[in-house]
Order: sequence, then C-alpha cells, then structure tokens
Amino acid sequence: MHSVAMRSPRGGRRVVVDAGLATSPERVSHAPDPAPVMSGGELGESLGQRATLVQFSTAFCAPCRATRRILAEVAGMTEGVAHVEIDAESHLDLVRRLDIRRTPTVLVLGPDGRIAKRATGQPRKADVIAALGDLQRQAVLPTDQIGKADSDSEPNRA
Repeated sequence: MHSVAMRSPRGGRRVVVDAGLATSPERVSHAPDPAPVMSGGELGESLGQRATLVQFSTAFCAPCRATRRILAEVAGMTEGVAHVEIDAESHLDLVRRLDIRRTPTVLVLGPDGRIAKRATGQPRKADVIAALGDLQRQAVLPTDQIGKADSDSEPNRA
C-alpha cells in the first residue's frame, strides 16, 4: 500500500490517503456493477408499468415530506408510474442491501424493477421528470444506441 501524508488546512492535522486506490488497475473496476432488482413483494406494492419511484424515508425527516408530495404529484400526472414510500427504520434489511445511507433517498425503477437512477436529498420536480424521460429513452433505443447523440446514430445526417 502506498500512502501519502497531507496536512489539513485547518489545525495542521495529518490525513493519510491511499494513493494507490485510484491508480492501481486491480482496484479500479471499469465495468459497472449490475443494477439491483426490486420486486413488488419487497416494495409491498406492485411495480408501475413504465416506472416506479421508490422513496426511503424516516419519521422525523422534514425533506421526506416535501419529497413525498413531489413524487406523488409526478406519479399522478404520468401514466404507468407508481410511487412507493418505504420507512427505512422498518426495512433495515432492504436499506443495507441497497446501501441507503440517508433520507430521503429516491430510486427510479424500470418496469422490470431494475434500479435505473438513484438520488439522495429532496429532488426537484423537473429532475424527477427528466429521470423518467431518460428511462423511457433507454427503453426505446436499441442498446447499441444508448448514449449516442442524434448525429452519431444517423450517419447520413449532418
């Protein structure tokens, strides 16, 4: 292990960083881990036909209440989208499995239950709608075209 000592700007405390973590090829995985899949049984409700907005909350979380309103509003105005709120304290096994570290945490699930997007903190309504749009585009595009610009996917187009 190769370590580098650095001085903190406050108080002169030393911080030791493993410098090999980011540069060592055996420690860096370039292939993304497969996205976890959630079932309707785990959620306590059925999945939405297009998407499911899963919110992890706790009882005394003020941003969770605002997040609940935003997600419920988006689900109500978007056909095939369900909103499920999960009490993190009552579902610790799920919290651990999905590595939920703070509330609110919002997961956007595809129709198959695969986690497509994840965010912590209170989301903006526009960001939730954009995430659903991204999910829809991924479902429509052939897999070799995901992430390519229009001009890249149509070679004859200028």
